[in-house]
Amino acid sequence: MFNAFERAVAFRYLRARKGERFVSVIAIFSLVGIALGVATLIIVMSVMNGFRAELLGRILGLNGHIGVYAAEGPFRDYDAVTNRIRAIPGIVSATPIVEGQVLITSERGGASGGLARGIRPEDLRARRIIADGIRWGSLADFQGEDAIILGTRLANRLRVTVGDSVSLVAPQGRTTVFGTVPRVKSYQVVALFDVGMNEYDSSFVFLPLEAAQLYFQQRGAATQIEVFVQDPTRVRTIMREIRERAGSPVTVLSWQDANSSFFNAVQVERNVMFLILTLIIIVAAFNIVSSLIMMVKDKGRDIAILRTMGATRGAVMRIFLLCGASVGVLGTLIGFLIGVVFCWNIESIRQALQSLSGTELFSPEVYFLTRLPAILDYNEVAQVVGMGLVLSLLATLYPSWRAAKTDPVEALRNE
Repeated sequence: MFNAFERAVAFRYLRARKGERFVSVIAIFSLVGIALGVATLIIVMSVMNGFRAELLGRILGLNGHIGVYAAEGPFRDYDAVTNRIRAIPGIVSATPIVEGQVLITSERGGASGGLARGIRPEDLRARRIIADGIRWGSLADFQGEDAIILGTRLANRLRVTVGDSVSLVAPQGRTTVFGTVPRVKSYQVVALFDVGMNEYDSSFVFLPLEAAQLYFQQRGAATQIEVFVQDPTRVRTIMREIRERAGSPVTVLSWQDANSSFFNAVQVERNVMFLILTLIIIVAAFNIVSSLIMMVKDKGRDIAILRTMGATRGAVMRIFLLCGASVGVLGTLIGFLIGVVFCWNIESIRQALQSLSGTELFSPEVYFLTRLPAILDYNEVAQVVGMGLVLSLLATLYPSWRAAKTDPVEALRNE
C-alpha cells in the first residue's frame, strides 16, 4: 500500500529537526494519550469482568442457585421433599438447612451480628468453597451439639480462635414466668474458614443441622432447601419442575431473583466506564488531527516541491496518512502491551503500591473481595485494540486529504 519513497518521506517528517519540535511534541502526546486510553480501557474492563466473576462464584458457591421455601412455616417433611428435588434432571445437589439471625459474643468481650446456618456435616464437606477454605481446625470436628465454624474475619473481630467458645444470642427469646428471656447458648469453635469475600467471612457461622434445629426451636424441620444446578444461567425450567414435583406448596427463588439488582448495577457501571474511558481514546485521536494539520501547514513548501517533482496527490495523501497512522498504531500496540501485562500482574502491583504508600487501596469492607481480580476477555481486548486502530486511522483522513489538495503554485507563491 505504501511504497519505499512514501515510507521514507513519512518517517523523515516524524523525526523533528530544529525548529520543528513543537509538532513532534504534539505527536508524542497523541501517542501517549492513545496508549493510556487503550491500556486503561483494557485494565478497567478486565477488573470489572473479574469483579463480577469472583462475586458470582462466591455467591453461588456459598448460597444455593435456587432456594425452596415451604408456603407456610418450615419444612416438616424436608427429607422427602429433598429426595424428590434431587431426582430432577439437571440438579447437582439439594441441601436442607436451618438459618437465622443471631448476635455472636465471645468471652474476650467481642460482639457482632451474624447469620447462623445449620447444615449436615456431610453436606458442608461437599461445599468445596468451604472445605477448601478451612484455614484453621478441621471439618472432622464439625459434629455434635456444641460445634461451630466461623469466618476468619468474624473470628478476628471476636478475638477468638479454634478451641475458644462463643455464645449465640437469638432475637426471639424464651417466654418464662419472669417474662421474655434471651435464648443464649455457648459453642466451641472447631474451624475457621476464609472464602475470600468479606461479607461471608465476617458474618457467616455454621452449626450442625441438629444443633441449629435445637437452638432455633425447629425440631424435625428445615427453614429452606438449597439447590445447586449444573447450569446456573438456566434455572427457570428447573424452578418449574421443582414446583411440580415438590409434593407440597412451595416458594421457589433463584439466585437471579435474589441478586438481580446487584448484578444489574455492576453491568450498568461496566457499560458507563467503557463509554467514559473511550473518550480518552477519542481525545487522543483529536490530538492526532491537530498535530497532522500543523504538520501539513508546516510542510506546505515541501508538498509543493514534491508535487512539482512528479508526486501525485495520492502519494502525498499516503505520506501524511502514514505519519498519523504510525502514531495511532504504535500508541495502540503500546497500550495493548501495558494493559495485558498490568492485568497479568495486577495483584502484585497492588501489593507493591500499598507497601509504598502505606494505605489500603482495595478495602474488602468496601469491595467485598479480599484480592483485586482481573479476567482478560480476549474478544473485548480485540475490540478495544480495533477501536483504537480505527479511530487513529479515521483521525488521519481529513489532514491527509487537505495535504493532497494543496496547490503547489499557491504554496510556492506564499513561501
